[in-house]
Amino acid sequence: MLTDYQRIAQAIEYLETNYRDQPSLDDLARHLNLSPFHLQRLFTRWAGVSPKRFLQYLTVEHAKELLDNAESVLDATYATGLSGPSRLHDLFIATEAVTPGEFKRQGQGMVIHYGRHPTPFGDCLLATTPRGICMLTFLDASDWETARTELQTRWQAATLVEDQAGTAAYIDQIFPHNGVVAQPLHLHLQGTNFQIRVWEALLRIPPGAACSYADVAHAIGQANAARAVGSAVGANQIAYLIPCHRVIRKSGIVNEYRWGPTRKKALLAWEAAQLEQRLVA
Repeated sequence: MLTDYQRIAQAIEYLETNYRDQPSLDDLARHLNLSPFHLQRLFTRWAGVSPKRFLQYLTVEHAKELLDNAESVLDATYATGLSGPSRLHDLFIATEAVTPGEFKRQGQGMVIHYGRHPTPFGDCLLATTPRGICMLTFLDASDWETARTELQTRWQAATLVEDQAGTAAYIDQIFPHNGVVAQPLHLHLQGTNFQIRVWEALLRIPPGAACSYADVAHAIGQANAARAVGSAVGANQIAYLIPCHRVIRKSGIVNEYRWGPTRKKALLAWEAAQLEQRLVA
C-alpha cells in the first residue's frame, strides 16, 4: 500500500508533466486511481492546502519569487539571529563539528544508534552519536542497506547499534505530531571547515524561503565560491534539519537534490503551505 508521501510524489510528477493543460482535480484523481473526495482529503491532511493551491507552490514563478526575497531574508536573519516564524527555526539547533583528531580516529570508541522511521516525506534512516544527530537520510524502496553502508563508511571505526526505540524520540522532535517541540536538537557534523560554514548558513534560511547558491556564497563571505557551495550543499548528511532543499538555481528550476528532485519540490511546497497556515491562523 502506498504511503501518503508516495501518493503526493505521484501527484507532483503528474502535475509537472501536464501543467500546461491545467489538469483538474478529477484528472489528477483519475491518474492516481482515487476518488476526487479522497484525493482532496489526502492533500489537505498532508499539506494543509488543496491540490490546486499546492500546484501554485511548484511553479518556477513561485521559486523566482522566493529568490527575489532571498537577500532581504538572509540580511534579516543574520542581523537578528532569528530566522522566521516557523516551528523549526524557533527551535535552537546547536551544531558541533568533529575535531581534526576525532576525524582521524573515524569514530573509534563511539557508539552510533540508528533506526528507520516514517516521515511526511517517506522513510528515513536517522543516526545519533552521544553529541547529537549525525545523519538523517531519506530512503526509497531499496535504500536501507545503502544508507547503512554509507553511515558505516563515514564513521568507519564506530560501533553501529540499530535502535528504533532510541532514535524514535528524535523523530518525534523533528516531526512533532502536535507541532510542539519540547527541547533543542543538537547536530554532530563531520565535514571540512568550508562545508560546515555552508551548512550553518543553510540553517538561517527559514521554511517558506529559498536562496541561490550565489546567495549562500555571499552570506559566508566568499562571493565567488558558488560552485564550491554547491558541492558542500550536496555533501550534507542531515536532510531537512540542515535545509539544503532551500537552495535552488537563479533560474527558479528545482532539479538538484541528493534525495531526488520530486522530494525537494515536495519539501519546498509543503513548507510554503505550512507557512501559509501559520500566517492565516
